[in-house]
Amino acid sequence: MANPVILTVDDDPAVSRAVARDVRRRYGDRYRVVRATSGAEALDALREIKLRGDRVAVLLADYRMPQMNGIEFLEAAMDLFPTARRVLLTAYADTNAAIDAINVVDLDHYLLKPWHPPEEKLYPVLDGLLEAWTATPETPENEVRVVGHRWSAPSFACRDFLARNLVPYRWLLADEPEGRRLLAAAGADPADVPVVITPDGTTLVRPSEAELATRVGLATTPAADFYDLVVVGAGPAGLGAAVYGASEGLRTVLVERQATGGQAGQSSRIENYLGFPDGVSGAQLADRARRQALKFGAELLTARDVVGLEAAGATRLLRFSDGSSIAAHTVVLATGVSYRQLGAPGLAELTGRGVFYGSASTEAPNCAGQEVYIVGGANSAGQAAVYFARHARRVHLLVRGADLHQSMSHYLIEQIERIDTIEVHPHSEVVGGEGTDHLEQLTICDNRAGQRRTVKASWLFVFIGAEPRTDWLGDVVARDARGYVLTGLDLASDGRRPAGWSLPRDPYPLESSLPGVFAAGDVRADSIKRVASAVGEGAMVVSLAHQYLAAQ
Repeated sequence: MANPVILTVDDDPAVSRAVARDVRRRYGDRYRVVRATSGAEALDALREIKLRGDRVAVLLADYRMPQMNGIEFLEAAMDLFPTARRVLLTAYADTNAAIDAINVVDLDHYLLKPWHPPEEKLYPVLDGLLEAWTATPETPENEVRVVGHRWSAPSFACRDFLARNLVPYRWLLADEPEGRRLLAAAGADPADVPVVITPDGTTLVRPSEAELATRVGLATTPAADFYDLVVVGAGPAGLGAAVYGASEGLRTVLVERQATGGQAGQSSRIENYLGFPDGVSGAQLADRARRQALKFGAELLTARDVVGLEAAGATRLLRFSDGSSIAAHTVVLATGVSYRQLGAPGLAELTGRGVFYGSASTEAPNCAGQEVYIVGGANSAGQAAVYFARHARRVHLLVRGADLHQSMSHYLIEQIERIDTIEVHPHSEVVGGEGTDHLEQLTICDNRAGQRRTVKASWLFVFIGAEPRTDWLGDVVARDARGYVLTGLDLASDGRRPAGWSLPRDPYPLESSLPGVFAAGDVRADSIKRVASAVGEGAMVVSLAHQYLAAQ
């Protein structure tokens, strides 16, 4: 297991280096010292540590930092590592704020600057905190272990599922000593990976997502057969609907095929979402929304694939891929969209082995010092470029158009322009890929000049276009030519209500052609593809569901 982390954060580079130097000198043989120069950078580091299943022992934060002060950082860090000991570095004039922080963030200690000599003013404090943390650690029996190959697509899928569902795990390579020992103990061999060992010692060989979800404690079975509201899809719109539905007293169940957050949940940093001036990662936003929905009493089912929707009188019936079903008065379709696959030769067989759709944040540390290629010109691609630039030697952003201005937010373009290690390639498309056990090279075409070039590459992340996940609906609800669900006024034809409409009123604004079935977020035709608007539609749809139920 990797050494526990002591994280220090201070916006003054000289102070930051000095703190890390003093801490490393005393504890570097037993702890990994991570240094950050802003609260946002420190939170990003903590999220990566969390995804990797590592532990954090102590957080040392300077009080006076711009954008996010030390108290605000420690409060946010508590969501990720609640057992880590928290220390605030303050000047004499800030002692009142430090005392207040004892109540706000359950502060363990505050240190006045300067802390020299550390043997008298720093080390005794940290010794006591580390001793207390060691006495009440994050118990290792709660740890999931995953054994796999570096370039195994099933191994990546397993890790990605756990990471996106915020299940801490320990990743072990099958060709390293500890990995080999675990495989031998499980009676498996390297060809069987991924092998998952759950906290109770159960061994899972190449588990399905449903089996893995059940074994790691995620709910997969509904507690009832009938609900007031079933929400299909746990992206921002679905989470918004679940929070508002449950908080307003509706028996609510949220059904997700893979992980909460949807595409937004894979965003490394969302900086234009209201109320988060320093930005927020998609995973953190999704996790808070998930916990909020659960707090109000909503159920959350993970790894359940909805394959059918039927009307049975006033009841709406949803069928799962395993043949089971649940029924409800109302349904919210919030299944979002998925990234389109690149059709270039050689890429399909390399998916999960160097070719990834979405940000795949679990892979970021493995890109350190290497060349990363990203395809796409919208915000998701830009956010990924900024994120991977912190790890990779160089990030190449491949854009089909002439520039980024038509599809990317202005603030994100400005960020990219300030990062020297990001290179934007306009008029560029990936037309081929090659590799043996993983991606080794790409063929890139200049679509303006028609010229092709081949580059060495082990990492390709794709963010192109979007397709709605609505094939399973068939003709039960009306969809447009691209598969998006039609709602409200879009259902009207020459002033007439949609075919088969049985009620003496027009469809509500977010209501589909089947009464009581609503659509919210990206899956809805002509919706605004932004996180804030999706959350807003999720809240709005609950109000419309109440109107529908009141009229029944």
